[in-house]
Amino acid sequence: MPALPVDPHFYAAFLGVMAVMAITPGPANVFSIANGVQRGPMGALAGVAGMNAATLVWFAAAALGLGALIVAFPAAFRLISIAGALYVAWLGVKALIGAFRAGGAETGHTPIRLGRGAFVDGFMVQIANPKIVLFFSAVLPPFLDVNRPAAPQLALFALATIGMDVLSMSAYGLGGAALARRMTEPRFRRGFALLTGLLLLAAAVLIVSRL
Repeated sequence: MPALPVDPHFYAAFLGVMAVMAITPGPANVFSIANGVQRGPMGALAGVAGMNAATLVWFAAAALGLGALIVAFPAAFRLISIAGALYVAWLGVKALIGAFRAGGAETGHTPIRLGRGAFVDGFMVQIANPKIVLFFSAVLPPFLDVNRPAAPQLALFALATIGMDVLSMSAYGLGGAALARRMTEPRFRRGFALLTGLLLLAAAVLIVSRL
């Protein structure tokens, strides 16, 4: 009987760790809330797709020896995270500016755009998320068995990681989107645009604080 791609005991332990990491508030989940509030359900899900596309990029990099690169060039990964934090902070500033502009009109509904698109914004948030750098450099390696083929192991770990992230991020994002139904009310819209800006700035602070 052929050996399983992953040790079942290791995989069960990994699922427990990943579940905790997925539901813990961090830059990705904070962004999901803000994105859902501003863009509604479809925008929330597009942002989730963008973030998990970035996760796939990280898994592909892991297959190419990402852990060794992080150890060899830690400064480069810090710079990537700082750039990501600045991008998220800029989205927050744009949301705050939009809040004051939208607040001047008492009728109609003018959506406040965070960036070019939910998918792109989500991708940028996750690609520079220190939480995922920590995951690939410290959390995942102990669960990998050097005596088994790496590709099948990474595929199963990617399946679990993305599956749990999709559930968690979607819950946060759709929760924010549920509030967006009241965005036709000018005062409510302005208040939540302010909240969105503050949430995104908080996400930027979270990114920097974990460097």
